[in-house]
Amino acid sequence: MLYLIATPIGNLSDISLRAIDVLKKVSVIACEDTRRTRALLTHFGIKHPMEIMSYYEHNESKSGERILEYLKNNYTVAFCSDSGYPGISDPGYRLVRMAIENNINVEVIPGPSAVLMALVLSGLPTSSFTFKGYPPRRSGSIKRFFEEEKNAPHTLVLFESPFRIKKTLESALTVLGNRYVAMCSELTKKFERVHRSDLVSLIKYCENTQIRGEVTLVIAGNNPKFLNDSSNDSKMD
Repeated sequence: MLYLIATPIGNLSDISLRAIDVLKKVSVIACEDTRRTRALLTHFGIKHPMEIMSYYEHNESKSGERILEYLKNNYTVAFCSDSGYPGISDPGYRLVRMAIENNINVEVIPGPSAVLMALVLSGLPTSSFTFKGYPPRRSGSIKRFFEEEKNAPHTLVLFESPFRIKKTLESALTVLGNRYVAMCSELTKKFERVHRSDLVSLIKYCENTQIRGEVTLVIAGNNPKFLNDSSNDSKMD
């Protein structure tokens, strides 16, 4: 059995009892950063398994084959990313495909998700949304990134670094117009913040404020109801 375990995105208390039970019983744990996973195990008093191995973007092929050998020999393996769900803007997709193609059972142990948490907190429609991970860095590429969503009615969710957030917001404004947006940072942590505004006002806010922690952006879809075309700035929350 291959277990995919969602781990806390900030507050360690968000780990599920089921996740703790699985981590206690597996033979092998694969993870992005073995130091972070060892710290998680220590925090919850979980005895280290037979092996804790790294599985990240640049060793997916080699580590994947090694994990597959364990699974074929009837060892149970848990895979967890540094935070949130494995495979969501993190390694994991190829490992799941490899397991499926070899008739290995795969089970997800649900838990915290920055994507869903930010979406619900945003105050924007939740019935239909698209998650696109991290946008590209180059100017032309990021504009094409938003062009793909320009006419879509659904809510858009993406991740961004605090160091690039202003540039991303400016690109979104250029392509999408002054839509309503929620910027969520430090989710589940002590200094969790959610700013709900429009793109123009949020860009001004970022010019005068140091943004800390990874950011989850939620941008309204193509609907006149969520486009601020007035000359007045929206109030920041």
